[in-house]
Amino acid sequence: MTHPAPTAPGLMGTRQALVLFLVFAWAYFLSALVRAVTATLAPTLTTDLGLSPGDLGLLAGAYFFGFAVMQLPLGRWLDRFGPRRVLVAFLAVAVAGCAAFALAGGFAGLTLARALIGAGVSACLMAPLTGFRRWFSPTQQLRANSWMLMTGSLGMLASTLPVQWLLPLTGWRGLFWLLGLCLVLSIVALWWLVPRDEPVAVPPPGEGTAPREGYAAIWRNPNFRRYAGLGFVNYGGMIALQTLWIGPWLVNVAGWSPAASAGGLFIVNAAMLVTFLTWGLVMPRLQARGWSAARLITVGAPWSLAVLGMNLLLGVHATAWAWALYCVSCTFMALAQPLVGQAFPTHLAGRALSAYNLVIFAGVFAMQWGIGLAVDLGHALGLDTLNAYRLALGLYGLLGVWAYWGHWRSAREACSPPAQVSAE
Repeated sequence: MTHPAPTAPGLMGTRQALVLFLVFAWAYFLSALVRAVTATLAPTLTTDLGLSPGDLGLLAGAYFFGFAVMQLPLGRWLDRFGPRRVLVAFLAVAVAGCAAFALAGGFAGLTLARALIGAGVSACLMAPLTGFRRWFSPTQQLRANSWMLMTGSLGMLASTLPVQWLLPLTGWRGLFWLLGLCLVLSIVALWWLVPRDEPVAVPPPGEGTAPREGYAAIWRNPNFRRYAGLGFVNYGGMIALQTLWIGPWLVNVAGWSPAASAGGLFIVNAAMLVTFLTWGLVMPRLQARGWSAARLITVGAPWSLAVLGMNLLLGVHATAWAWALYCVSCTFMALAQPLVGQAFPTHLAGRALSAYNLVIFAGVFAMQWGIGLAVDLGHALGLDTLNAYRLALGLYGLLGVWAYWGHWRSAREACSPPAQVSAE
C-alpha cells in the first residue's frame, strides 16, 4: 500500500514522518555498514589476498569511486522520478554487487564488485534528503539530516565488533551474502511504506532557475562553491580515515591486534553516533540563539585540523579515543549538506544535493587511495611505519588547511558589505 506524498513542507503527519524516516534510515544504515566494513576486514583481506597499503586503499576506494560516478545522473533522476523509485532501483544494483563480492575469485573481481556496491548504495542518503527537502521545513531538515547521519554512524558501529564476531561463523564471503539479503528486505520496505513519487512543480523560464540550466547553475552558485573545498578535502578525508585508515593505524602504528582494532573502531563510531544525535537535538536551539549552521562551520572546522596535528605528534599513543576526537571535531562540516539543499529551489534539490555528495565522495576516494600511496612512498623513502603514516596524514592535513583558508575567505567575502562608489 502506498500513500500520496505531501506537496508542501510541514504537511506530513508525525506518524507518517516517523515511518518514512525509519524506512530510509534502514537503507542508510546498511549503506554505512557496507561502506565502513573494509576497516574491520582489512587485516583479513590483507592476509588472504596479500594486499599492500596501496592495494588496500584502492579496494576500499573503489566503493567511493562507484559512489561518486553515480552522483550527477542520480541528481537528475531524483528530480525527475522521485526518491522512492530511484532508491529501489539503485539498491537492486547494490544487491548484485554484494553477490559479486561474495563470489569474486581475486583482487580484480573484488575491486569491481566493491565499485558496484558503491554505485548501488549511492542514493541511500540523497534520496531521503531530497524527500526531506520536499516535505519538511528547514529546521526539520537540519534535524532529520543529523539523525540520518547518526543512523549512518550506527551502521559503521555495526561494521566493527559485530562484524568481527560474525566472521568466524560466516567468513567474509558469507557476510556479504547476509548484507545482500538485508538490502532485499530494505527494497521491500521502501516499495510498500514510502509515499509514491509525484512530480514537483517547476517554474517556467524566467522565474528563478530554469531547469535546463541543470548542473551549470549549481556549480556557479557561491553557496555551493563555499563548501566544496571543505567537503572534498576535510570531510572526505575524515570519512576516508573513519572507513579505512584508522584501523590500519591502530594495528600497524599503535600495535593493536585486529580484534582490539575492531573494538577501537567501535569506540570511534559510537562517538560519532552520539555526536550526530546531539546535533539533531541542539540545532534548533542554537539557531534560535543566532548560531546558524554556516557560522558553526566557520568557527568549528579548524578544530579538526588541530586535533589531527595533535594525533600525529602523539604517534603510537594516538589510539581509538584520539581518533574518535578527531572524527567528532569534523562533524561541524556535516552541517553544510542541508545548507546546500536549501540554497536551491525544490525542483533542483536532488541535483544540488547529489552534486555536493559527488564532491564529498570524490574526496573520499582521492584521500583514501592517496593516503595509501603516500604510506607506500614513505616506506620507499626508508621511513619506518610511524613516520610513513605521519608523512601521509601530514600531507592530508596541509591540504585541509588550504581548503579551510579558501572557505574562510569565501565566507568573509559573503559577509562583507558591498563597496560604495562615491560620486565625483
